[in-house]
Amino acid sequence: IITDTHIDVPYRLENDFEDVSEHTPHGDFDYPRAVSGGLNAPFMSIYIPARLEKEGGSKALADKLITMVEDIVKEAPTKFALAHSSHDLTNNFAKGLISLPMGMENGSPIEGDLANLTHFYERGIRYITLTHSKANHISDSSYDEERPAKGLTPFGKTLVEEMNNIGVMVDVSHISDDAFYQVMTVSKAPVIASHSSARHFTPGFERNMSDDMIKLLAKNGGVIQINFGSSFINQEAIEYCKVRKAAIKVFTQANNLEKDSVQIELFKKEYKVNNPYPYATLNDVLDHFDHVVNLVGIDYVGIGSDYDGVGDSLPTSLKDVASYPNLIEGLLKRGYSEEDIAKILSGNLIRVWKTVEEYAATH
Repeated sequence: IITDTHIDVPYRLENDFEDVSEHTPHGDFDYPRAVSGGLNAPFMSIYIPARLEKEGGSKALADKLITMVEDIVKEAPTKFALAHSSHDLTNNFAKGLISLPMGMENGSPIEGDLANLTHFYERGIRYITLTHSKANHISDSSYDEERPAKGLTPFGKTLVEEMNNIGVMVDVSHISDDAFYQVMTVSKAPVIASHSSARHFTPGFERNMSDDMIKLLAKNGGVIQINFGSSFINQEAIEYCKVRKAAIKVFTQANNLEKDSVQIELFKKEYKVNNPYPYATLNDVLDHFDHVVNLVGIDYVGIGSDYDGVGDSLPTSLKDVASYPNLIEGLLKRGYSEEDIAKILSGNLIRVWKTVEEYAATH
């Protein structure tokens, strides 16, 4: 089984619907490419934009995207199946079906009401990324300079406990460092980082995990799922994005333009032609796996590619869900055993999921 804990198909289709049971001209995921890549358990990310925390509509959008995933399965029952448990995952695999388990990216749809946690559990959500790019009523964000809660809010701490009790994995991707350490104090079950990489290679990029955080995650029995986005993988891509953003700002102000003007779009395209994006390579990605394994061992790392979520920033040789064989070949070349690779592909994540299910069953 190959699991990938973060694929942003639902929100991609919300903006521009395509039938992913057939080959699609856009995006990083569809059924033929998943089969080609051996991907049989992609977690569908129920992504909720941070702005909805204030605007409202988080819960409604989450329900709409979950229904979309259910409809994908209904329309192609010989290709896809829902997976509400680790047992469903292995059952579907035995039947030759691609499982579509679901995780919620941004806890905003909980809307401060634990009844909504139960609601989303019943609808199949099996992990929740506590926040996204802005602080919300649950947690501060690694991307947000505002840190009103100084970590988790009181409700956030209660939510983590209740997620343990009901059997929803706590996802620490996107949250601030302070919030991470508080989660590790509160959570009685292993947690995941569904799509994060190693900060060792991107110093100062809080969205990735530091060595101390990875060690604590492993001590708790959790797993870090490596994000493939180039700006998560190497510092050069991060610096490129900073310089590009500054250039766009200067151009916008100098020409007194509105943010969504045609001139800015043309400038962006021209900028990329004149200043090619420094894509990460397969080897750069493999370095992140090596780093985690050297730090804490083989049992605490997996795949959280962020396909359909990081736009045109994917590394060479890992451009879509047909690419997992390239990753596997790279791991083999670096001396990983087949048993080790099986842990990276799904074994570690399934172990965490089962442990979370077992904890909930006894609490």
